[in-house]
Amino acid sequence: MKKKSLLNINRRDFMNGVSLSIVAGATLSPMDLLAGQNGKQYYPPSLKGMRGSHAGSFEVAHSVAWQGKDWGRPYDQTDDIYDLIVVGGGISGLATAFLYQQKAGKEVRILILDNHDDFGGHAKRNEFDVDGQNIIGYGGSQTIEGPAKYSPEAQQLLKDISIETERFYDYFKGDFYDKWKLESAIYFDGTKYGSDKLVKDPFLGFGTKGLGGQGEEEIRSFPVSKDAQDALIKLLTEDEDHFPDLTNIEKEDKLRTITYVDYLQNILGMPKEATDIFRDRSRGVWGVGWDALSTLEAVNASMPGVSAYQNLTASSDGNERREPYIFHFPDGNAGVARALVRKLIPSAASGTTMEDLVTVRINYDQLDQSSSRTRIRLNSTAVDVRHTTDQKMVDVSYVRKNNTYRVRGKHVVMACYNDIVPHICPEVPEEQREAIAYATKVPMVYTNIALRNWRPFVELGCQRFSIANPELHHDFSLDFPVSMGDYEFSKNPDEPIIVHATYVPTVPDEGYSAREQHKMGRQELYQLTFDDFETSIVRQMNGMLGKGGFDAERDIAGITVNRWPHGYAYEYNDYSDPKDWGPEKGPHIAGRAQIGRISIANSDASGYAYVNGAIDAANRAVDEQINL
Repeated sequence: MKKKSLLNINRRDFMNGVSLSIVAGATLSPMDLLAGQNGKQYYPPSLKGMRGSHAGSFEVAHSVAWQGKDWGRPYDQTDDIYDLIVVGGGISGLATAFLYQQKAGKEVRILILDNHDDFGGHAKRNEFDVDGQNIIGYGGSQTIEGPAKYSPEAQQLLKDISIETERFYDYFKGDFYDKWKLESAIYFDGTKYGSDKLVKDPFLGFGTKGLGGQGEEEIRSFPVSKDAQDALIKLLTEDEDHFPDLTNIEKEDKLRTITYVDYLQNILGMPKEATDIFRDRSRGVWGVGWDALSTLEAVNASMPGVSAYQNLTASSDGNERREPYIFHFPDGNAGVARALVRKLIPSAASGTTMEDLVTVRINYDQLDQSSSRTRIRLNSTAVDVRHTTDQKMVDVSYVRKNNTYRVRGKHVVMACYNDIVPHICPEVPEEQREAIAYATKVPMVYTNIALRNWRPFVELGCQRFSIANPELHHDFSLDFPVSMGDYEFSKNPDEPIIVHATYVPTVPDEGYSAREQHKMGRQELYQLTFDDFETSIVRQMNGMLGKGGFDAERDIAGITVNRWPHGYAYEYNDYSDPKDWGPEKGPHIAGRAQIGRISIANSDASGYAYVNGAIDAANRAVDEQINL
């Protein structure tokens, strides 16, 4: 019998009972289920429950990669020949189509295939109807970070799709939570620490220095031993160079070989009970905790206890403009994906500006029309990509609703998850397969929790919560305060708002590298159900906010769990990878090599998990094919 929901909310748990030993085609997608209900329009952003890599989006790919299933190559061709076929409808795939159209001409015919029920890849939009009010959240790729540092091509693309990043200075209300006197806090879960406790964060969150002696009162209230408290208090003023006899270069090499947790425990003598409290603060950035990142990276991040080494990583371009973290649509980088779709298929979305884009409702019926020069075919998983015998075309076979189809294109760009490419493209050389296999995606979960009000946050004076030694979500925060066009962010604590929670599965403190933890975390993530997340959310939020008058049953209006087992692109870290590897050097360079009329474009191929990494990869792949 299906477990009864803990909350009286409208959601479906599509993942309950789905086995890892997938039988391809055995599970219907959410949209297959929705399509037959009361004639509701196809509109994926409004779906709740388990989203991200939802049921129906991954089973076919797993059957190929895990079981070696051969779906066959149909003799009959589905459509007329396309100039370009793009496998993957994320930002990289959409940018590929847009750039190819710009460079090859408006008359080219383009087909984009994507295995999900929505476009955007990790740039997903979540919508909630809270007592008649529509609120919007981001379910994946979050923010356009540092656009002034983008390549000229990436900057131009944003302008060409009507995104003017300077306007975010008006739309992002950076002082909003300060006006309500809301700060950051650490939550000690009663299931681990005996009783629920909320304490003002003396470390100010990830990426900030200690307070120079302040914070002792807060640390003394931590539910840990006095020895652990003493160690944490000392950490706030720690500025000793423990390697005075080494040159700066030798210090860098030394700090690169020691994890930050090892440094704190073995060099500073801190007990594990103390380091556990902020071990996981790097998870949201790197996908692992400080047990798998170097002390040198901790210096880069200005973590406490390593200020003596700040000169080792001092920037030489101090006059360079440092941009704030504000370039954020209400739906995150889904706004970028939607802007691209509007340019590619104007009939799918009205309007012309980044402001009216926020509230426009995409007409999904227009995405795959034969009359359109560009078509986006969702719920379609590529299973075989290979050149024709004469090498003049490329055939792409894909599975949709358990049936296999074949399309043909003059050029193909693989803008999908990189590790699947060798499984579905038999022409990838062995050396290139090995290069692709080095990296692995970072598994992660972005959960949006729609609340009817946020009065308890004001009562407690908190807007962001770090979870000490967490089991699932390790970070909760009120959403970014962005108002654009006709969309207005919550004006006061009595209006609805979204709480964003993050979970990156790791296997900490056991000596595993980041890559190893990503792979183990991915397997764990596939086995977690929506009920697992919902149960944890209810317990944690009641524990964190209960003293402020919060009641989950009453105050939560909806939950969307955006699960990404194959999440963000792997970025090399200097503890477990060679120190000179980065976006410009590493196995991903060989892994993205052109294969005739097939090119590879995705953030994996850039070794950089950000919007500009996806766009730059698209630009490179398009140039490869245009110049063929």
